[in-house]
Amino acid sequence: MTRVATTAACGAAVLVLVTGCGAGGSSGAADQGGPPPTVRVQSSGQDVTVQPSQYCLDGTGERYAGTPPVIEVQPDSTISLTVPDAVAAQGWSVQVYDDQLQELLGEVDVPGDTPTFTGINSSDAVPPAYYLVVVEDSRDGACSGLSGAWPVGFIRSGDQAPTG
Repeated sequence: MTRVATTAACGAAVLVLVTGCGAGGSSGAADQGGPPPTVRVQSSGQDVTVQPSQYCLDGTGERYAGTPPVIEVQPDSTISLTVPDAVAAQGWSVQVYDDQLQELLGEVDVPGDTPTFTGINSSDAVPPAYYLVVVEDSRDGACSGLSGAWPVGFIRSGDQAPTG
């Protein structure tokens, strides 16, 4: 991926994403009555489990309160995102937001049936602080189109993060 350019303000979707993520969870399939699945993020020697901010759980759209994790990364580091097999089979993408989760900066398509994606570099986004949101493709007819979303923040070390 090349440097991500500003594309659009995100609108209502951001309001859902800003709600954060919930406690608990596993990488198991939520459609079988378990907790919502988690996403694994690895970069710069860190390994973080990310809870969803929203998910279609047993046919019901669920939103979870909490704060997304923020990872400090080295410039030019590979970011590895791993989703559960059920999410990979459904399909997913990665949305890039500003440091406030308000402005959509770009989107990265992930090839179908891919559980681990390493096509994003910590220096791909122009701002030194930004969020990546793993977004599961919506399930036809389920949860009125609500899909899973897992936000995680990044701050590039050595870069100046915005103040105020």
